[in-house]
Amino acid sequence: IARKLMIKLGVNIDHVATIRQARRACEPDPVWAAAEAELAGADGITIHLREDRRHIQDRDAQLLRQSVRTRLNLEMAVAEPVVKIAEKLLPDMATLVPERREEVTTEGGLDVKGNRKRLAEVVSRLHRKKIAVSLFIDPDPDQVKTAADLGVEFIELHTGCFANAWGKEKACERETRLLHRMAELAVSLGMRVNAGHGITYWNVRELITLPGIEEFNIGHSIISRAVFVGLRQAVRDMQVAIREAELQCRGAK
Repeated sequence: IARKLMIKLGVNIDHVATIRQARRACEPDPVWAAAEAELAGADGITIHLREDRRHIQDRDAQLLRQSVRTRLNLEMAVAEPVVKIAEKLLPDMATLVPERREEVTTEGGLDVKGNRKRLAEVVSRLHRKKIAVSLFIDPDPDQVKTAADLGVEFIELHTGCFANAWGKEKACERETRLLHRMAELAVSLGMRVNAGHGITYWNVRELITLPGIEEFNIGHSIISRAVFVGLRQAVRDMQVAIREAELQCRGAK
């Protein structure tokens, strides 16, 4: 499978809103953060409108839909109130994710196989609104195959286990091979491939060669660096890490 160069970077700005909500204040503003990320070269903006509204709020989503100039990717659970918001908001893409109120952050991929009926309904409704759909799934063949059966355009491979294995050579190699196999399977079934969760400036280099990979969605690592160097520089640094890895991959061939 030919691997595309110029992998895109989607910047998740949820944690800008997390800081704001810690004080229930008006700053920092995620709308401003999105503009800064785009000015630095981000290819898209990702937000997660959670049921508990712990960070991104409804007003943020509305303003971002009006102001984002690249692409707006809305991460969302399949809860009916959120689905209705998505149908009105009309993001460029909706990424369906699992959600538990007690979790600190998304802990794993969707159980597509176990929730097929509800997912099929939501996918159909979003498609009727001309919204591209991605499913955030673990690198598991049954989940990948069921995603293809649902007719979604994209999957986003959950890279959390890979990230947790970083620094443990054998475990990291095992998780990397699994991601490669599942990306290849997804492409063979006609889907496009993104990846996200736990990706950093260091481990992103190991994911460059994923078959068919089109975009990384990265939030925590970029926002963490932004505390020290500013958001524009943090986004640029991640773009540099991706581009350098791509050039090394091209040179190796």
